[in-house]
Amino acid sequence: MTAVALVRRYPVVGLALLVAVVGGLLELSGQPIATLWLLSVLSLAVATRQGWGMVRALLRGHVGLDVLAVTAIVATVVVGEHWASLVIVFMLSGGEALEDYAAGRAERELSAILEHVPQIAHRYRKDGTTEDIPVGQVAVGDRLLVRSSEIVPVDSTLLSTTGTFDESSLTGESLPVEKVDGDVVMSGSLNGFEAVDIVARSLAADSQYQRIVALVTEAKGSKAPLVRLADRYAVPFTLLSYAIAGVAWWLGGDPQRFAEVLVVATPCPLLIGAPVAFMAGMSSAAKSGIVIKNAGTLERLARAKTVAFDKTGTLTHGMPRVVAVNPVDMQPDELLVLVGSAEQYSSHVLAGALRDAVAERELPLKEATDAQQVATHGVQAVIDGHTVFVGKPRYVEENSSGAPALALAAGEAAVYVSSDGRFIGSVTLRDEIRPDAPATLRALGNLRVEHVMMLTGDIAPVAAHVAAELGITDVRAECLPEDKVTAVRDAESRPIIMVGDGVNDAPVLAVSDVGIAMGAKGSTSAAESADIVILLDDISRVARAVSIGQRTVRIALESIWWGIGFSVALMSLAAAGFLPAIAGAALQEVVDLIAILGALRALRAGQARLEGIASGR
Repeated sequence: MTAVALVRRYPVVGLALLVAVVGGLLELSGQPIATLWLLSVLSLAVATRQGWGMVRALLRGHVGLDVLAVTAIVATVVVGEHWASLVIVFMLSGGEALEDYAAGRAERELSAILEHVPQIAHRYRKDGTTEDIPVGQVAVGDRLLVRSSEIVPVDSTLLSTTGTFDESSLTGESLPVEKVDGDVVMSGSLNGFEAVDIVARSLAADSQYQRIVALVTEAKGSKAPLVRLADRYAVPFTLLSYAIAGVAWWLGGDPQRFAEVLVVATPCPLLIGAPVAFMAGMSSAAKSGIVIKNAGTLERLARAKTVAFDKTGTLTHGMPRVVAVNPVDMQPDELLVLVGSAEQYSSHVLAGALRDAVAERELPLKEATDAQQVATHGVQAVIDGHTVFVGKPRYVEENSSGAPALALAAGEAAVYVSSDGRFIGSVTLRDEIRPDAPATLRALGNLRVEHVMMLTGDIAPVAAHVAAELGITDVRAECLPEDKVTAVRDAESRPIIMVGDGVNDAPVLAVSDVGIAMGAKGSTSAAESADIVILLDDISRVARAVSIGQRTVRIALESIWWGIGFSVALMSLAAAGFLPAIAGAALQEVVDLIAILGALRALRAGQARLEGIASGR
């Protein structure tokens, strides 16, 4: 920002600088009376402006700390400390500039998300040419062109054979992601070096990146209750300041002592430190893939005593995974290839899990002919001339012989396989617990969270099995959405955090003290109901969010108490006659700077306290 721009944005600072220069020249030229009038007029004008704002605040029932600054300006003018009064003017106007700068640095991570909002889309016409249209005019089904190094405008499906996309602004993944024809491409992804064709699957307003932008915009405009905590100290601090100044005047018999004490009693650190700390904490969270919609949420996070988790998609992956391959007279990989080949055209959720298992092992699929899907039962296909049945036990048993009963643990499902009428094996699947879930629960315990609950709509045996593996003793199974709401409302240890991802979690996220939505794969309604949205598919970010909240609040409180401590110490020196008014005013600027730098420590909030869980990218 140029000097001219600074003066335009902060005219009082510019005017005070001009008056300081002119006053200095008048002083050097032997015109002290002119200097006195010049400084006095500016100082009293600023005091009048601040005083009017203070009166309006008082009429609204808001007691602030401006009264000390106004009194200090008037007192220094009355006792002839005109240069000190000018320094106080600098302190008030310059403190605003310093706070703006600090807050600007603190919200850098939040602003970075907003800077990449796509505005234009290249839509294909019927004749194959393209036209540029506003993103808001893109309709579902429109075929779009995304050129090299451009941002994907809406959630889409890739039409090109392959594509490479940078999703770091959405997921935190630093490496480019390879996509193939038919893969979903999220809005906000940065295309690689080759132009690609996509087809829109969502409107701009419903796309992933626009939802993130809406969350960030809401977060930037919020203010925390603790930011106004300094005002709780306004009356006692003001009375203390006047008492010290009055005693200093009475004992010393010099009204100048009164002015010198009030000069260092202007508590700008109390007003600056907390807001900067909260914005910095929100920025730190955004850098970790955690969008906190309202800064007040940080205070509730810091005091949280209970965390309630949904099970499916939150503590577990939410998608079944292959946990065992049980072949008969063949190798496990051979059985898995047959299963994946038969299921490669099925849309069933278990089919996707089976295909993923084949892909993870990098096994080649075989061509399947005469593939038929029997709804709710399984699939039939011809592979290498053999008729293969894959599906539920009863379906496979009806078309083969020799299928044994398989003992399954709670939460497991089995897919049976036969070939040419002979049972050849089974595959066991389970919705597995996230690998970072146990460490996350331990970290929450270390962060003084006293109680953990599981609220799930799943059946009791499955819920109990998952809870036992995680060491959760308070389990509520087969819950309807209203049951979850009741459980959260009745919780004794508060504040309570609710973590969920599905549409059915939206009501309980809305009524909890802090609602956290796993937004990477979760529903839009859950994200909109929550106070916090975790953009990554990473449950450990819940513990990181709590850690960030605790450290941010601690830093904000430290900034307030540092301000009070420094001010009281300086007032004591001034009362004893060791601190002239001009020196005290200058020292207050140093105290302001210290408070801001201390508050900016929250930019690294929560980074060092989470041992044993995944570090943020």
